[in-house]
Amino acid sequence: MAAERGMELVRELHRAAGGHLPPFRTEELRQALEEMRALYERNQADVSEAKAGRTDLIFLIRFRHCCLLRNQRCLLAYLYDRLLRIRALRWEYGSVLPNTIQFHMSAEEVEWFNRYKKSLATYMRSVGGEEGLDLTQDIKPPKSLYIEVRCLRDHGEFEIDDGTTILLKKNSQVPVAGVWSVLFLPFHSHDIPLALQHVPVPAHTAPCVVCMVQSAALPNLVP
Repeated sequence: MAAERGMELVRELHRAAGGHLPPFRTEELRQALEEMRALYERNQADVSEAKAGRTDLIFLIRFRHCCLLRNQRCLLAYLYDRLLRIRALRWEYGSVLPNTIQFHMSAEEVEWFNRYKKSLATYMRSVGGEEGLDLTQDIKPPKSLYIEVRCLRDHGEFEIDDGTTILLKKNSQVPVAGVWSVLFLPFHSHDIPLALQHVPVPAHTAPCVVCMVQSAALPNLVP
C-alpha cells in the first residue's frame, strides 16, 4: 500500500507507551525515503505528459503527491516524537544515559542529546547565583505547602520571615511552610535516633528547633 512504510514507523512509536524509546529503524526510514523519491520522479515524468494533453494522468499525479506528503508527515512525526522522548530521558536519567537506551538511538540522536544536555547545563549555571540552579531536582511539586512537625522539647515562640509566630511546645504538632522545613529534621519511623540530633543551620537564620517531620515530603534532607 502506498505510503504505508512511514505510517508503520508512527504505529511503532504509538505502541511504545510510557515514553519508551524503541530502536531507531534505519532500514524502514531508508525505504520510506526511497518510496518518496520514486513517487516524485514518476510524477515529474507524468506532469510533462499531462501538459502535452494527457489529462487522464492528473488524478494519478495528485494521488502520488498525496502519498508523498503523507510519508513526509509520518517521517517528521516519527523523528520529532523520538526527540521529545530523548529530551525527557535527560530529565529522568541525567546527563549519562544507560547503554541499553543509547543502543536504540541513532548517531544523529546521540549527537542531539549531547548538544541538548550541554545547553541545559549552560543555562542552569547562568541562573540561581554563583552556584547555579539544578532544574532537574524536585521536578514534582509537593502535595502540600505545609509539613506537619512535632516538637521534641519546649522552645516557645518562633517567628518566621513573614512575621507569623508559631508556638513550639514539647509534643505539640504544628504545620510549617515547606520553605522553613530545612530547619527541622525529617523524621521516618526507622530514623528515630536522628530526631534527637540538631540540624546545622546557617548563621543568618533563626536558631534550629529539634523537631520531627512526620511527612516524607523531603527525604533528601535526611543525613
